[in-house]
Amino acid sequence: MIDIREVTQTFVSGKEHFTALRNVSLTIAENEFFTLLGPSGCGKTTLLRSIAGFVYPTSGSIALHGEDLLAQPPYTRPVNTVFQNYALFPHKSVAENVAFGLQMLNRPASQVKETVKQMLELVRMSELADRKTTQISGGQQQRVALARALAPKPKVLLLDEPLSALDFKLRKEMQVELKRLQTETGITFVFVTHDQEEALTMSDRIAVMNEGEILQIGSPRNIYEHPAERFVADFIGETNFLQASIISIDGASTTVELAAGSRTQAQLPDHADTTPGQRVTIAVRPEYATITDAANALLSGQINTIVYSGTDTQFHIQLPNGENFVVRKQNSPGTELSLQEGSTVGIDFNSHVAQVLKD
Repeated sequence: MIDIREVTQTFVSGKEHFTALRNVSLTIAENEFFTLLGPSGCGKTTLLRSIAGFVYPTSGSIALHGEDLLAQPPYTRPVNTVFQNYALFPHKSVAENVAFGLQMLNRPASQVKETVKQMLELVRMSELADRKTTQISGGQQQRVALARALAPKPKVLLLDEPLSALDFKLRKEMQVELKRLQTETGITFVFVTHDQEEALTMSDRIAVMNEGEILQIGSPRNIYEHPAERFVADFIGETNFLQASIISIDGASTTVELAAGSRTQAQLPDHADTTPGQRVTIAVRPEYATITDAANALLSGQINTIVYSGTDTQFHIQLPNGENFVVRKQNSPGTELSLQEGSTVGIDFNSHVAQVLKD
């Protein structure tokens, strides 16, 4: 549906030049929840604003269903945006805010009334239709902003970190609501966030960005379980990084010797350019490792810190070579921890969960 080709965006201020996007190319499917994920300043909002028409790329192309979007001014593009601050009219009611865009498009009054009714039902705000937006909560304001953006039935809805101002519990609830709205409306959502949990929870696909470039595109599961490089593995969730050397290569897997001792198998990324003897980084997620007896384990070390967080417990273990390794264990009711800080323990993990990373 959206085809972005070699988009570069350079901002010039006097003699200063800053490149926010570097030859970015990607496609977004119709009826997809697509997320641009990355740290502040990585270029994700600039790319979103380029689709909306608020920024015109220095070079490259953006097409919607084959039509050149860059040739159209923002107000004619079949695209709507939900901003971080919602930008609601404080002097208007909830219903009047939702109706505003439709009225600007000169839709018949009967159609406006019916559409407002449908949108408020969709976001579950019908009972507050006559309230001023200053008289409702932050979560309710976010729903109004969504209803207003969805009312004209855009082909694409752009969302620029719309959940960042909400508290933790409300943010979790709205993640589910946003996915429900996207599924029910069938509108393509392009969502910008720096929160990896939001991206994993809602997205059909994720593009991980850093320093104006796209590092990896894939499903949440693919991005999490098979990160292409160290930045992606580090940014998406918690990861243990182990230094190793390649001993031999067999198709998509390799035998490595860990700097902390022992040999194990690890999975190679697609199109990996690796050779025997090369030093590499191995990534292992904390929940994929287990604590066992030190005598026969792949690795051994001393527990420095134990962190209880309700659903799970994290064991921070220092290896003899100075590397740190975290093991996450799911908690169950009535189970008491037998391990203590200072204990020497073993660490094991299956070869298929160990990933060789591009540095």
